[in-house]
Amino acid sequence: MRSVVTIALNELKRYMRDRSNIFFVLIFPLLLVMLIGIQFGEGATTGRAAVVGDDSDLRSVISEELGDQEVDVSHGEWDAALEQLARGRLDVAVRVTAEAAAAHDEGREVEVEMVTGSSFAAPIVEQNVRSALSTLGAQRAQEQALIDKGVDRDRAVAALERARAEVQAPRLEVTSVDAEAQEFEGLGQFDFGAAGQLLLFVFLTTLTGASTLIQSRRERVVQRMMTTPMTGAQLIAGQTLGRWVLGAFQGAYIMVASSLLFSVSWGHVPTALVVLAVFALVGAGAAMLLGTLVDNEGAAVGIGVGLGLTLGALGGSMFPLEFFPDTMRRVANVTPHAWGYEAFAELQRRDATLVDVLPQIGVLGAMALVLVTLGAWSLRRSLQRAM
Repeated sequence: MRSVVTIALNELKRYMRDRSNIFFVLIFPLLLVMLIGIQFGEGATTGRAAVVGDDSDLRSVISEELGDQEVDVSHGEWDAALEQLARGRLDVAVRVTAEAAAAHDEGREVEVEMVTGSSFAAPIVEQNVRSALSTLGAQRAQEQALIDKGVDRDRAVAALERARAEVQAPRLEVTSVDAEAQEFEGLGQFDFGAAGQLLLFVFLTTLTGASTLIQSRRERVVQRMMTTPMTGAQLIAGQTLGRWVLGAFQGAYIMVASSLLFSVSWGHVPTALVVLAVFALVGAGAAMLLGTLVDNEGAAVGIGVGLGLTLGALGGSMFPLEFFPDTMRRVANVTPHAWGYEAFAELQRRDATLVDVLPQIGVLGAMALVLVTLGAWSLRRSLQRAM
């Protein structure tokens, strides 16, 4: 047992000796948690819109209405707004022409040009713009109704403003919401980002750790270990444990740091640690297999990063699984990240316990068993060839 632990600790030291790994293990995951929480979490703006055109009453009214709905409003040139829209930095661009501004001033029907982007928030912002224009249209209709009765326009506007100030706004209580809203009800601003980045970086860290196994094989460190009283089973167990320690350390660090810095809730912590341990074992098995099938460290790191990012994207680490189309949701279930995502979702959103997430843990355990077995078989096979 001492030999197994010694090999595992040596693998951890070899990995952390690389200064760049320290940045990607300790700093980069927390930066992503913060950015995702700021952009998509609770308390973020509803979206981003550009209201373009000459300074006019119509542009000001639309901007104010959108601002009341927590939309981040900017102004500028139309071409610049379209460029920002294409780059994904805006959700909607609205152009208020001189003709539209004049029509608004004269109480006539108003038409504005609106271009919607492809971002997730774009349909929401588009609806906000339509709501702002609808509110503006209703106000103009009220003014026109008074004018038709012989009331002067200025007096009509002033009377309606006084009425709006005196009338108490209706109180709305939502008792039934859509399924997606129910899924994320009670989720903290940084909770989704923390869980997704934990799964992403645990898998990435273990996979990139395959490079140390390749280096040990290339420098014949593994072969020299076999000349000691150490058995092949101990060597394989030590190499597997070394990669598991990398993943478990990465995940535990993200859990502790995100809890302290961003008040992330992980639900039932002992169960969350079990999910982390099993998921890290999946990554360890994949790293063992990669480290024995590839003979070049650079290639292994490239494959590991590419595979880790792809599986993370498919498994919900970058975008909620709840918004995946049905076909993509079924495809996501072939990734361990999707099962880890569902387990953490149960823990964070529904106060689940170990019994509630046993199906997800069972699937992750089966994946870990297959990958660790294949990795051990591949390493033993490479050792036999080397001997």
